This record gives sequence, C-alpha cells and structure tokens, in this order.
Amino acid sequence: MWKPSQTGSNIPTPTPEPPRPAPPASVPEPSNRGLAAAPTDQATIGKGLSIKGEITGSESLYIDGKVEGSINLPGNRVTVGRNGNVAANINAREVVILGKVRGNVTATDRVDIRTEGSLGGDVAAARISIEDGAYFKGGIDIRRPDSKPAMAAASAPAEAPKAFPA
Repeated sequence: MWKPSQTGSNIPTPTPEPPRPAPPASVPEPSNRGLAAAPTDQATIGKGLSIKGEITGSESLYIDGKVEGSINLPGNRVTVGRNGNVAANINAREVVILGKVRGNVTATDRVDIRTEGSLGGDVAAARISIEDGAYFKGGIDIRRPDSKPAMAAASAPAEAPKAFPA
C-alpha cells in the first residue's frame, strides 16, 4: 500500500481531458402522423396558416391549414391532414386525404381517402382507395401507369363501339 510519505512512487498524475465539442442539438423529425412514407423532405402548412394562390415545388407537402388555389407537386405526395381544408385542384404522385378537399385530384400513382376524409371533385389516378366512412362525390378515371400513354393511344387501332344486348 502506498503512503504519501513514500518517495519514488509510480502513480501517474492524471492529465486533464481535452475539451469535447458540444453535441449538435437534436432536431425532432417531423411525424408522418401514422402514414407510411419514404424518408424524404416534407413541407408543412400548419393549422394556423391560410394560403391563397398556386403551390408548386419539388418536395412532399402536409396540409393541416387552409389552401385555396392550385397545388402542383408532380412526383411527390400531398397529404391533407385532419384539420386541412383545401379548395384547390391537386396534381401529385400520391394524394392522401384525411381532411376536406373541394376540387379535382390528379395522381400519377394513387389517391387515398381515409375514414375521416372528404373529397368533392373528380379523381384521375392509377389506383384509388376509399375507406369506410369517407365521403366522396365525383367521377373516377382510372389511368394505367404507362410510361408512354400518348404513344399507346396513337398506335392502337380505332374500334367501333360494341353494342350490348338489352
């Protein structure tokens, strides 16, 4: 056992630890509110915001406020949240409706109208899903996800309409 009166001890003196940089402040990830989505950038219009005009961009959009005008986000997802109130035509890759939408919806992939959702307008999409309890009034145009829709229509021979027996 070492006693302070002994000399020649081999106990090293502690060296001060160099200062460490502070860890970056954590930024909370935006919640997708229970929706499965790819980890991409997403803009949000909060429930206290009201926008009139045209919305265009290159990232997905979550709307929990009020929007009037047009929404054009090809290749991205538009989600209308439970508090969302949209009076606009929507053009996107995917549209999910949990709130209220008045206007036509065009999606290159799919349109989902959830239980609490409401859509008054026409839909043109490759796929559509309307849950029990959802409100929908309008027409549906199911489009095939062709990469060349103009070429397919031009090369197809014109057929006369077929008469069905009464």
